[in-house]
Amino acid sequence: MSAESLILACLVAPLVGGGLIVATGSKPNLRETMTLLTACVLFYFVASIVPLVAVGERPSITLLQMLPGLTIAFKIEPLGMVFACVASFLWIVTTIYAIGYMRGHHEVNQTRFYFYFAIAISSAMGIAFAGNMMTLFIFYEVLTLSTFPLVTHHGTEESKKAGRVYLGILIGTSVGFLLFAIVWTYALTGTLDFTEGGILAGKAEKPVIAVLLMLYMFGIGKAALMPFHRWLPAAMVAPTPVSALLHAVAVVKAGVFTVTKVIVYLFGIDTLNGTIGATALAVVAAITLLLSALIAMRKDNLKARLAYSTISQLSYIVLGAAMATGAGVIAAGMHIVMHATAKITLFFCAGAILVASHKTQISQLNGIGRRMPITIICFLVGSLGIIGLPPAGGALSKWYLMMGAAEADQIIFMFVWMTSSLLSAAYLLPIVYRAFFVSPTKGEDHSSDDPNEDSEGIKEAPVFCLIGLGTAAALTVVAFFLADDLSQMLAPLAIK
Repeated sequence: MSAESLILACLVAPLVGGGLIVATGSKPNLRETMTLLTACVLFYFVASIVPLVAVGERPSITLLQMLPGLTIAFKIEPLGMVFACVASFLWIVTTIYAIGYMRGHHEVNQTRFYFYFAIAISSAMGIAFAGNMMTLFIFYEVLTLSTFPLVTHHGTEESKKAGRVYLGILIGTSVGFLLFAIVWTYALTGTLDFTEGGILAGKAEKPVIAVLLMLYMFGIGKAALMPFHRWLPAAMVAPTPVSALLHAVAVVKAGVFTVTKVIVYLFGIDTLNGTIGATALAVVAAITLLLSALIAMRKDNLKARLAYSTISQLSYIVLGAAMATGAGVIAAGMHIVMHATAKITLFFCAGAILVASHKTQISQLNGIGRRMPITIICFLVGSLGIIGLPPAGGALSKWYLMMGAAEADQIIFMFVWMTSSLLSAAYLLPIVYRAFFVSPTKGEDHSSDDPNEDSEGIKEAPVFCLIGLGTAAALTVVAFFLADDLSQMLAPLAIK
């Protein structure tokens, strides 16, 4: 199969899988087999392209020309290749986990869940392989619309309200800011093609560049920069596999991927380096990074704490890209991967706790690690990834982030990242300590009529949940040992 055919196959495979999911919806085992099979086929197609991109090829295909210099086109470069690998492989892991979670938690509308999940993955592939900003924008919007039914999955008033916030902020920012910036860019340059070194160099004065940059950054609402971050914690009412999609597989990763792509291929790091616009963006990212970490410390709801942790970690990536240095953009690309593996592990653990014990508050988790040791050990591994400690991959992406700040002579941002790591330890490690070393509150009722459960009524989550979260935790460690290969794949991003 040619590279061009593989690009189309990556876009179409999830859509075909979605049709098969609907067709087999009345037979859960067959439906889930179709989902898992489609995810594996997609990853095979994506992996088949990796060797070509690794040796410097840039497979491309143009489907439609709308105006001169304005096309629906796809072109695979290293950052998009990495994002596609992350999204496609984690779809497999999430599907395995979702089988255990959706059944164990007796979720309704499971066919609808798997269908829209497939559409969202197809959208993520379109974003990853987009050859220009217009193509990316189209798939970016499709991703928003396809994940809305997932956010409102439960159909409660709370989920409907969360859906309105989700849709309102993401559509509002993309139409109000992002689309405006795209049209302005096209007017200045006559093209929206992603080009090494950027397309805006020499096309506008520095004040215009600064305004355009902020329009793009706030317009990419999925990156969750404050004050356009509220959609992310609001969306936590969705089932845990949806939270995994939002935080690790596609949605927020599409946001920070787009941020990095815009900085590298529209503006160019040489154009932005040392400018007031890049500095302003770095300050906004640093404020978001620290404030969201502080808010996370105050949240007793486990998923809410993890949601604000995600907002903080996304700003690691934005801040790395805003450094506009070679090391900074490589670090941003690396942290997309490292955060994805660590955060999906944490959300899988939170969902496993919910399924097994029906507990959502951190204050309720005293001693639960003695009953769910696999889950809490995996939670510890994910926490190390977020904090940035070996042997988790996050340790090395944060090393590269520090190098990016040093290269940009922005030592203050090194202290920002170090402070955030300490805050991450402060809001994650006490959960593990509480789970293993604090006895359950006296008088707390864990009794159960289920004869398969232990005397306190708590056991590990269903086996599919354990396979999913165990695999995610293993990936968090494997990423540590693949960091050098990943940095070499992303090295072309540093071209000025």
